[in-house]
Amino acid sequence: MLRLSGAHAGTIHAVPAAGALCTALLLAGCGGSGTGGSGGDDPAASGTVTLVTHDSWALDEKVVERFEQESGLTVEVSAAGDAGTLVNQLVLTKDAPLGDAVFGIDNTFASRALEAGVVEEYTPADLPDGVEQLGGALTPIDQGDVCVNADEAWFEKSDLEVPRTLEDLADPEYRDLLVVSNPATSSPGLAFLLATIGAFGEDGFEDYWASLVDNGVKVADSWEDAYYVDFSGAGEGGERPLVLSYATSPAFTVSEDGSESSTSALLETCFRQVEYAGVLAGSDNPEGAQAFVDFLLGTDAQAALPESMYMYPADPATELPADWEKFAPQAETPFEVAPAEVSEHRDEWIERWTETVVG
Repeated sequence: MLRLSGAHAGTIHAVPAAGALCTALLLAGCGGSGTGGSGGDDPAASGTVTLVTHDSWALDEKVVERFEQESGLTVEVSAAGDAGTLVNQLVLTKDAPLGDAVFGIDNTFASRALEAGVVEEYTPADLPDGVEQLGGALTPIDQGDVCVNADEAWFEKSDLEVPRTLEDLADPEYRDLLVVSNPATSSPGLAFLLATIGAFGEDGFEDYWASLVDNGVKVADSWEDAYYVDFSGAGEGGERPLVLSYATSPAFTVSEDGSESSTSALLETCFRQVEYAGVLAGSDNPEGAQAFVDFLLGTDAQAALPESMYMYPADPATELPADWEKFAPQAETPFEVAPAEVSEHRDEWIERWTETVVG
């Protein structure tokens, strides 16, 4: 199996963290210009644009180099940790911004960024149909569903039906089979906590997690530890056949002939993450930052996202690889929690989770 690395790890510690999966998929974009938007043709957009992002930034370097050639800009990347750490750093340095553009603020932290005024209003001229901004300042670039994944071979060998729902995971039939990542140290872990809040409510999620604890759930510090140390489907000696990962993960455990995947995503357990880009307030090169936001929403970058960042492009017109259509479908009804609610209660919910699960 190809080792997964990139946007999926999402550790909240400010250390290098891989965050997704890796494979050689060839994508074909459709519609729009290569770089997208009009910023690349703006004579004011010149010099260096510093992108402040999370540690999982992994967009194809050739695509970025093409943008540099067409725009005349030089892109410098400054990684600031997980999405949570990224937003914290942006808030703390608001009066002396770390760069010009930002990518990687997700819907669990977007409200805080907007409330703190760390991004200024900017709407790309070529905003695709179906792409909606937040606050006129944060532009969606990609999205992905955080879901429990199953090792299909393990369940077949054990003559046990693969669970489907959150409730199934608490069934004694699946005792000691699930590993998740800690929401205090992992953004997928936080997304899954939000899925349970969306499913059971603010007054019911603790009881649900208590039932998972009673059923032997294991908590890892990071997505990478959960997937590669504990998950049996990673092919690296793990013993648990259920792991918190992404709906796209099964597209990277496909057989050589492309006929089947050894893992599957439980699409009734998902929370949808959305990642945004924006122009940092007070940046030295706002025109360059605008051009870069345009680029991220343009054809080239959107088409490269599944291959390099392992997320669904925000533009619904972007063509996807056949493997994704077959093995990485998105959840039809992912659980939702309003961004404003997340912003107001995130720390409280993590604290309550910790008291219930960790003690």
